[in-house]
Amino acid sequence: IASLALGLGLEALDYAKEYIKERKQFGKPLASFQGLQWMLADRYTEMEAARLLIMQAAVNKDNGIAFSTAASMAKVFASEKANDACYTAFQLLGGAGYIKEYPLERLARDVRITTIYEGTSEIQRVIIARDILNR
Repeated sequence: IASLALGLGLEALDYAKEYIKERKQFGKPLASFQGLQWMLADRYTEMEAARLLIMQAAVNKDNGIAFSTAASMAKVFASEKANDACYTAFQLLGGAGYIKEYPLERLARDVRITTIYEGTSEIQRVIIARDILNR
């Protein structure tokens, strides 16, 4: 589920990135505005952090190391940050993001479930906290 969330978040960001490179406002591409650049930079950074958490959980599992806490951390972080990524993509596309002809509308619907599947974010936090408190 964490990997699914990561893919959805990245797809939304990639779509929004291409959109703001093409869409012009005040005679310049939206991508030339620093505020929008920072929005993209922050969300892509979060997606990379999610990817690294996912990889760490996978490496732990592959090496026979306890991985449930790492998997919970990856799932809660990736799913919540992917939701943030889709929200940011909506911000970058404006009203166009809600039109069914654009993929963002579907991506935002699909990503929402990742915070619920295989244990809600709240349950993931319980798993993480139990492990931390039992160390």
